[in-house]
This record gives sequence, structure tokens and C-alpha cells, in this order.
Amino acid sequence: MSVQIIIDDCIAALRSMASESVDCVVTSPPYWGLRDYGVDGQIGLEATLSKHLEVMVAVFEEVKRVLKPGGTCWVNYGDCYASTPNGRSAADTKALGTDDRTFRDKPFSTVGPICADGPPSTSTRSQSGKNPKGQTGNTKRIMAGGYLKPKDLCMVPNRFAIAMQDAGWWVRSEIIWAKPNPMPESVSDRPSGAHEKIWLFTKSAKYDYDANAVLQPVSKNTHARLSQDVMNQIGSDRANDSFDSALSLPVTKRNLRNVEPAPVEVWNIPTAAFSEAHFATFPPELARRCIEAGCPKGGMVLDPFGGAGTTGLVADRLQRDCILIELNPEYAAIAEKRIDTDRGGLLDAMEAVA
Repeated sequence: MSVQIIIDDCIAALRSMASESVDCVVTSPPYWGLRDYGVDGQIGLEATLSKHLEVMVAVFEEVKRVLKPGGTCWVNYGDCYASTPNGRSAADTKALGTDDRTFRDKPFSTVGPICADGPPSTSTRSQSGKNPKGQTGNTKRIMAGGYLKPKDLCMVPNRFAIAMQDAGWWVRSEIIWAKPNPMPESVSDRPSGAHEKIWLFTKSAKYDYDANAVLQPVSKNTHARLSQDVMNQIGSDRANDSFDSALSLPVTKRNLRNVEPAPVEVWNIPTAAFSEAHFATFPPELARRCIEAGCPKGGMVLDPFGGAGTTGLVADRLQRDCILIELNPEYAAIAEKRIDTDRGGLLDAMEAVA
């Protein structure tokens, strides 16, 4: 299978692609206000959250065009708290050996109006949140609730999903990626964060989804619950005779769910470190589930924010073609090397089996 890496602005690259040529999209966009990746034209440094969402919707309008009518779009998106820069860079954080998804490399303040184009008001009344209908430097009014106060959870993933819904996408699932190895936080006035969200979007009501490819083992209590259901429906005197034939027991698999209680390993995926990049990389296991469920065998996967190439690496392992779009040439080179190295290891393993 082929993995193509396009070094370009994501919208420009998407516009060069043929309509309805992609089966599945698996991606994790740059998070708003997280860090400066050091390349012109990068997404995530927009002055306001509303401007960021406007840019994101524009990107995914092109994604919708290249996606087949039955295609699926999986987007991993993390949240952040409104704050001012803390003075520690992503590179310094990575050097300490800590998680690179800690939202600590603030390139600018994310405190202020959500919707205004101009600079946020500096009045104490406005920043305290007591006057959510205040004015900014321009004449655009900020509606109620439209101001991010210091320590506010910005609700970026949810606002993004609503914006996508307003743009015509179907929001089919809100999936919780629970991290069993989250980065400890030095906070004493709220629970520490240990999850991110994955959204499943589609461009139509009917789409390709292979539930069988991502079936999960049932828990030890499943048979007991099913047995109780049968007895309630047909009577305990007939349950022993009808149980197996009615439900084809023993049941060993069940549908993939969007969230699971521990310790069941469904979307309960540890973060995966990658030493060659200081930016965030999502785990291969996360990409695997999305691709197996949402892309037919031999199909085409797209990641418009290629980064370290996790989507391409996993798609190649699963015998799917893939297109990665990456703005930063250095990151594209990292992705290419990573995929080539992995592919070489897979070929060696296949030869050894043969």
C-alpha cells in the first residue's frame, strides 16, 4: 500500500485533490492556543476561539468535498483552560520527559472574548466575568457567555462539534479517550484531566462502518444479564431449553462503545511517547480502531494534519492507502522516516514467517 506525504497548507493541498476520493479521515488538528510550531500559516494561533473555529470549519469543508458519500471522519480534539503564557516551552517540557499534551506552551493569552475580532477588554469588570455582554476595542458585541475568564475550561471540542453540525455534518458519536497514564497536574481546585474527545462525523446519514471489525470481548457479567433477560421474557421454566438457541450463546463479542468503565480496555488507551518530536502524537491503537471501523479494506485514508505520521503508519499496517498533509517540512521528514522504518520491520517479519 502507498503512503503519500504532501508538504503544503492543508486547505491548498485539499483543493488539489479530487472530489469524493477518500474513504476515511483520521486526524488530530493543532489545538487552539497550545503552542507555536514555528511555521508560517499554522493553525491554532488565531487571536480568538471563534476565529479558530471558523478556520477549522473551512478546512473541513474541503475535507467534506474529498470524502466519499459513505465516508467517515474521525477527529481527536483536546480541550484547554483559558490562561496567560506560563513561560515554559514545549521543547523544555519534552526535555523533562513529560507528556507533550499538557497544554503548557501557551504562545499567547487565551483569556478574553470568544467572538470578537478586536483585542479583549482589559477592564476588571469584564475580565471578572460579571459583564459578559461587554464591548471590545471594536464595535462587535459579545453575547452572553462569550467571554473566557482565567481558569475557564474553553470547551473547544464541543464548540467545534457544534460548528461542524451547523456546517452540515452529521455528529454520529462523541467518544471519550480515557488515558490510564495521564500527566499529573498540580491543581487543588478541580479534578485532574485524564481524557480527550474523539468525534465521529459523517457527510450523510448512511455511511460505511464495519462494526464487526472492532468487536470487543464481553465481560464476565454479560451472560448473567442475558440469561436474566431471557428468563424475564420466556419464563424460568423454559430458559434452559431456549437460552442457547434464542441468543446463540455463548456470546463472546459485543459492539465497540464510545466509553467504558475501567478496567475494560475500550478507548482506554495510554498515551504513546515518540522521542523524535516535541509535538503531540496520538496512539497507534486509537488510529487503528478508527481505520478498521471506518475505512474498507484497500481504501484510502486521509490525515490533513499529518504530524508525526501515526495515521499513515497504521493505515499502511492495515493495508490501506493513505495521504498525509503536513505544513512543516521537518515534521514531514520525521513522518516519512518513521513510516519507512516501520514498513521495513513489517517486511522483515513477513519474510521471517514465510
